[in-house]
Amino acid sequence: MRGEILSFDEASGTGLISGDDSIRYGFDRSAIPAGAVIAPGARVDFVPEGDRATQIMVLTASAPAAAFGQAAGSSAAPATAAGGYDFASAMFSFNGRLRRQHFWISWLILFGAGMVLGWIPVLGLLLSIVLIWPNLAITVKRLHDMGKSGWFALIPWVANVVGFFMIIGAVGTAIITNPQAFENEDPAVILSMLGSMMGGLSIMLLAGLVFLLWIGVSDSQKGDNRFGPNPKGE
Repeated sequence: MRGEILSFDEASGTGLISGDDSIRYGFDRSAIPAGAVIAPGARVDFVPEGDRATQIMVLTASAPAAAFGQAAGSSAAPATAAGGYDFASAMFSFNGRLRRQHFWISWLILFGAGMVLGWIPVLGLLLSIVLIWPNLAITVKRLHDMGKSGWFALIPWVANVVGFFMIIGAVGTAIITNPQAFENEDPAVILSMLGSMMGGLSIMLLAGLVFLLWIGVSDSQKGDNRFGPNPKGE
């Protein structure tokens, strides 16, 4: 399990960790190897035992803002070479929150991967299906960062289903109601069918674009929320 140190009291030797599962765990100094820097904002790997964190390994030791690529004093340094962007956590975990900047980094990576895979027959299609998971992961965490339920990620999927059935319905209606005109490629029937098909495609594209802009432009919810601490340290 991974998480972030929220607080540590030198006097008592105890502290609090916010796990990536959105649960908070208490810990003792003895659970961290000697010499490790214990500071709020440090990313850690630990073994949860009930409400306690054990076998803690400190991964980074920077202030919360610096851990996400923001200035936090002259001695602060980014948590990673990408300004605190955690690729594995962003792409594969549904827990926690994801700020706008890191959402767009992830989205562009996945978009580029999808474009490349589109040129590869069969294998590319299979790998494109695999990309559904990281796309959902970054969407759910971005919604968490906005203080919204991850179930809102279903909005574009529902729109796609509606649009798909509109397209299928347009073709089916044309065939059932006027099969002879359809076989004769009657322009009026073809135009009517194409109009319904374009309506379905418009719903799919517009809903997807509006949803992407909504989650990609909305700012983080200030402070902690039920999904974890603010990734910008605000």
